[in-house]
Amino acid sequence: MSKTVGGTSEVKQATPDVQKICDEVKHQAEEKAGKKFDVFKATSFTTQVVAGTNYFIKVNVGSNQFVHLRVHKTLPHSGEKLQLHGIQTSKTQQDLIGYF
Repeated sequence: MSKTVGGTSEVKQATPDVQKICDEVKHQAEEKAGKKFDVFKATSFTTQVVAGTNYFIKVNVGSNQFVHLRVHKTLPHSGEKLQLHGIQTSKTQQDLIGYF
């Protein structure tokens, strides 16, 4: 896994663990976006190691629409809490995931 200091990793296919993160923050994402998502399936992601890990996740929300999530997972000694730090809506399958 090639990473630059403070940079994000290469984009990878979503894993069951990443889908679990999405499932846990779905309610927060719906609140921030102001709408409900019938579909909420992670497709790809990248990470950034900080004081914990930032996950940048592309999520299929149905009808060929996507959102990008920025989720922070705290360090293990902090109880590995998840917090949705940002959401970008109106994304497409082709939109690249990057830091936001």
